[in-house]
Amino acid sequence: MASRHLSRSVAMQSLYEWDFHGKVDNELEKITEKNIEEFGKGLESYDFIWTLVNGVKENLEVIDKIIEKTAPEWPINQINILDRNVLRIGIFELLYENKDEVPPKVAINESIELAKNFGGENSRKFINGVLGTVYREIVGEEENKGENENEEE
Repeated sequence: MASRHLSRSVAMQSLYEWDFHGKVDNELEKITEKNIEEFGKGLESYDFIWTLVNGVKENLEVIDKIIEKTAPEWPINQINILDRNVLRIGIFELLYENKDEVPPKVAINESIELAKNFGGENSRKFINGVLGTVYREIVGEEENKGENENEEE
């Protein structure tokens, strides 16, 4: 398993467990350390795991609002806990990660893989639909910015 994929799996498992136990602030670090010890053997670095876990935690409110806006028929607390945390990781990567290191389509595909490996029967389609919508909105905004900047010149 590629190291970034394994890192995403450990991050997802940590966020899942943290979310399941009520998102207690000081617990996420302990949970992540335990999961790195249990599942992260063989990784050269744990930096990417910490980037994902801390990034999702720090941007949770913004990320959850995006999920609610993109999947309005599914209140955030009614989305399957695994799907919710896979979406959080995917949206974090789409919005905040360096696009040269993690191209948007890679972030989406990796999230779909997590959904396939850990989720239910419909997880893959749900994750793909939500992240695809988020991606199209981001691309649309970036293209509009570029056009507006060109018009000002």
